[in-house]
Amino acid sequence: MTVSRLFSPITLGGITLQNRVVVSPMCQYRATDGSARDWHMVHLGQFALSNAGMVMIESTGVEREGRITPGCLGLYCDDTERALARVVSTFKSVGRMPVGIQLGHAGRKGSSHLPWEGGHGLLPGEGEWRTVSSSAIAYDDRHPVPASLDEAGMNRVETAFVDAARRAHRIGLDVVELHAAHGYLLHQFVTPLVNKRADHYGGSRENRLRFPLRVAASLRAAWPRDRILGVRINGPDGLPDGATIDDTIAFARGLKALGYDYVCISVGSLAGGQRFLASPGYLLPHAEAVRRATGMTVMGVGMIVDPFLAEEALATGQADMVAIARGFLEDPRWVWHAAERLGVKMPFPPEYRGADPAIWQGAPYRPLLVDGQRHKAEAS
Repeated sequence: MTVSRLFSPITLGGITLQNRVVVSPMCQYRATDGSARDWHMVHLGQFALSNAGMVMIESTGVEREGRITPGCLGLYCDDTERALARVVSTFKSVGRMPVGIQLGHAGRKGSSHLPWEGGHGLLPGEGEWRTVSSSAIAYDDRHPVPASLDEAGMNRVETAFVDAARRAHRIGLDVVELHAAHGYLLHQFVTPLVNKRADHYGGSRENRLRFPLRVAASLRAAWPRDRILGVRINGPDGLPDGATIDDTIAFARGLKALGYDYVCISVGSLAGGQRFLASPGYLLPHAEAVRRATGMTVMGVGMIVDPFLAEEALATGQADMVAIARGFLEDPRWVWHAAERLGVKMPFPPEYRGADPAIWQGAPYRPLLVDGQRHKAEAS
């Protein structure tokens, strides 16, 4: 069989992933006051038999006011902890891969309607809440001006991240990923487009990174070393006078010094209306730049839907792992099909052995997605 980098193991913290494919965090907007529901059980359950190396739960607010929308998950009280514990327990009773959670705070992008309801800020009387940011600058003209965090507010947010990590540990999660990208609160400190502070948390790159790295340090101290701790950070902002790849690299270096196990290089909307010209693997050059500059274990993202692209990214040193979101929504068996196309023999769950292409007579007649088009599988 083919020797594949994508299907080789990797050890992070004290845990070994059997392959380097990660089910990326995917917001579902189906929580009730922060609590997971049956939807999350079914959504995550479809990945329990995926054979991915690791599965990540969606971005989860560390405060009630840290959620993006009223439908976002939270891990900030006993009710949210109990609800998520039920989902995690069921997943781990079936799945054999590590499962983790992305912890975040929306900052000025919070108190928003669901995306399919327009995504604009909640109006008075719609269950809105006061948002916060590094500076009192609104996300767009459809969101209110946030409050600029003072020292007490920063202490509260820092404590909220630590408390959420402790809850994650109690319910048996294997991984915590700090969300410091996509224009959310910690990114709002990193970028000079939002951070206009005149104190020692604003201005220079060192100052702009001070609070995100302070939160990261507290999280590192709270999370066990025998589990996995990672971070998602932004590449360049993609806007004039915004954060650059040098800011990204400096952030990653600070995280490496703190003892983080990996960093994921992504992008996300920093200002209302911002769009990115996406193409397969379009963020991999940013991941490669960080990896080569820091020597840190790097996860790549960005329209990685073709297993040959994923394999090439790892084989050429652009990344050490790949995280896939929409590809898994379209095909929860992405890993199975990737292994088949790459010529890798992968064990099937015995209950599903009838679908093993090696013995299933119907395998040659399946439609497979190749180069964005549906094709029949080649007969072996």
